[in-house]
Amino acid sequence: MSVMDVLRPALININGRIYRRNTVKEEEYYEEEEDFSNMETPEREELLDDETCDSYYIEQTDRGYRCALDVPSALYKYIIGKKGETRRRLESDTKTSINIPKQGVEGQIVITGSQKAAVSSAVTRVEVLVESFRKKQPFTHFLSFPLNDPKIQEGFLKFKDEVLLQCSQDYGVEESIFQNPAKLHLTIGTLTLLNDMEVQKACAYLQECESFIRDIAEGKSLLLEVAGIEYMNDDPGMVDVLYAKVNVKDGSDRLQMIADRLVEHFVSAGLMVREWDRVKLHGTVMNTLFRKDSAVKETGGAGRQTTTQREAFDARNILKKFGTYSFGEFELNTIKLSQRYSTDCTGYYTSAGSIIFS
Repeated sequence: MSVMDVLRPALININGRIYRRNTVKEEEYYEEEEDFSNMETPEREELLDDETCDSYYIEQTDRGYRCALDVPSALYKYIIGKKGETRRRLESDTKTSINIPKQGVEGQIVITGSQKAAVSSAVTRVEVLVESFRKKQPFTHFLSFPLNDPKIQEGFLKFKDEVLLQCSQDYGVEESIFQNPAKLHLTIGTLTLLNDMEVQKACAYLQECESFIRDIAEGKSLLLEVAGIEYMNDDPGMVDVLYAKVNVKDGSDRLQMIADRLVEHFVSAGLMVREWDRVKLHGTVMNTLFRKDSAVKETGGAGRQTTTQREAFDARNILKKFGTYSFGEFELNTIKLSQRYSTDCTGYYTSAGSIIFS
């Protein structure tokens, strides 16, 4: 652990309380899990003295106290630990019993004990573990504005053909790095939803957004113009992502306003992490993550990359010749909660939920 790690320890916010945690060496997890119970929480004496649990209801029973926590099965292993060491240490430190469902079986983790403060202490420590390791999980879903209107797909395919015709001799430019036209979209924000309950919760929050979205859009579809291309990094000669710019035809900021309000709503619900002050809306048209992976080529970016090293491409000629290229215009009236690595019957990502605002 470095000096800076000591001076500026990692912090975790659990229901308004701030906790420190020790650095944990990350390893691959199989049947036997490592012990993660050394992550720091408030001192044991403080927790057992008068600790309350705001996020879960602790009920009194004939034998003491009981609290049930909704935890996705994918996170059980971090509470169990190697050969059960983490769970045993938590039980020993808090004088409680922690009942965890079998791996892969969705259910509740039940904590029981003779003292309410002890159960509350155990709940807090489990919450710290869950929140810490949840952040390490890859995202599973994302909010999106679909750009796969037939007119935009047609414009994209023409763009692809012309780029391959005129720029295929440029370094790294080849067919596999183009987006699947059926999956063209604008990403609003990403979510990590680890079971059906969390997906349903996210869908419910999306429906709550319908009112303010309709207000911003004035109950009408937004006429969007997809025109011009840009790149992500500083060197146009070594590019990983090339994207199309998207604007509301009337020049208003309504698309950006909707995206920012959606992110604000989902961040406040704890379902999304804010990455930027404003959502950077961009429609990916070329991405080196798609390169040389048959699974990705078949699913148009919905597959997983198999190569460990991304190979950039030279976009200078593409930017020079197609910098103002127009992919077309279309009317947007839908927002989707899309599932990563999936494809529906239309070729777009499978939708877990959606809003139509006109």
